[in-house]
Order: sequence, then C-alpha cells, then structure tokens
Amino acid sequence: MAWQGLATEFLQVPAVTRTYTAACILTTAAVLELLSPFQLYFNPHLVFRKFQVWRLITNFLFFGPLGFSFFFNMLFVFRYCRMLEEGSFRGRTADFVFMFLFGGLLMTLLGLLGSLFFLGQALTAMLVYVWSRRSPGVRVNFFGLLTFQAPFLPWALMGFSMLLGNSILVDLLGIAVGHVYYFLEDVFPNQPGGKRLLLTPSFLKLLLDAPEEDPNYRPLPEEQPGPLQQ
Repeated sequence: MAWQGLATEFLQVPAVTRTYTAACILTTAAVLELLSPFQLYFNPHLVFRKFQVWRLITNFLFFGPLGFSFFFNMLFVFRYCRMLEEGSFRGRTADFVFMFLFGGLLMTLLGLLGSLFFLGQALTAMLVYVWSRRSPGVRVNFFGLLTFQAPFLPWALMGFSMLLGNSILVDLLGIAVGHVYYFLEDVFPNQPGGKRLLLTPSFLKLLLDAPEEDPNYRPLPEEQPGPLQQ
C-alpha cells in the first residue's frame, strides 16, 4: 500500500519533472548493476566518430554513485524543476522542454572547453538559477542553517558543493547558462527595441502543449448545453 501511495504521488508530479527525475534514478540504478560510468560520460570522439550518441543525454542523467552527493542533487533537481514547471512554465510544457534543450546544447558546447564529462550538476544549477531570478522576493531556508533571498541560492549551492570537494566549474557553467537563458527570455525582450530570441519550435508546441481555444469560436446549437446540462 505504501508503494501504491508513493506511485500515485509520483504520477501527480508534472510530466517533465517526473520524466527527468525518473531517468536520473534509473541511470544510477543501472550503473549499480549493468553499466559503467565510462559508458555514460560525454566524449566528443566517441559521440561523433563511434556514433555513441546516447552520451549526449546520459551525461546529464548521472550524478555519481549512491551517496550524499547523489541524494543532494536529486533533492534540488526534483524540487526546483517541479517549482518551475508548476510556476512560470505552468501550461507551457513545450517552452520548458525547449529550455532543457537550449541549456543542454549550450552546456555541451561550453563543456568541451573545460573537458567536463558529466553535466547533470550544471543542469541543476541552471534550473535553480532561473527559478531564483524569477522568484526574487522568496526567502529560502538553506537546510535550517541560513535564510536569504532566492537570488543567493545558486551561490550558496556552489559553496556547499565546494565543501563537498566538488569542482565549482560545473556549477559556474550551470549558473552562466542559466543567466544567458534568463537574459534572453526575461530581460532582453522587455528592453527598448528588444524581442524574444528564444522561440520554441512549433512542432514541440504541437506535441506537448494543449491546443489553445479560439476566443472567436461559437458552438453550433447542438453543441450548446441544454437546461439539464447547465
């Protein structure tokens, strides 16, 4: 019964958050039994010469072996991905997926310069950064130790990551990409002469978003509710 309740709760999580979180957990579980991290990391030579194209995706799904760092990252992925999807991206699934695609592509290109092999933590930092900039008035309690305004959260996470012995380069990459997205999506379009440069492809909207209702549509008489239906 407990598992059924947990499954029911998980199915109520928005689609993108549910899919990405499940993919991360399943990838880590596979590493425990079937795979090696060497089959998952980003390697441009293996991607483009050996056609191991799955590495373009799996490097965003692996957060290391089970341990504190893994659960720490999963907590923030689930929380802030869900808050974005239920907040500023509510009803805009295609735009949310496009943010993942844009961020993933930019991180991959920049990651080549720094020889970064796993970019899941950078994607987490991007999600947290975008949420924090869109929620500037929210006060965040950081593990009961510190309380501060939301825009400071990405930097607090980077500091905590450094205390865990991780490289801050990955966090800086995620923050930088998050800032590029935030600037292009939220800042530049509102400037004099500015416009939206990140336009979600129409095929994504067709696949993922519910069709918009035509405000000028008038139902035929047989489609209108009768007195017993009102």
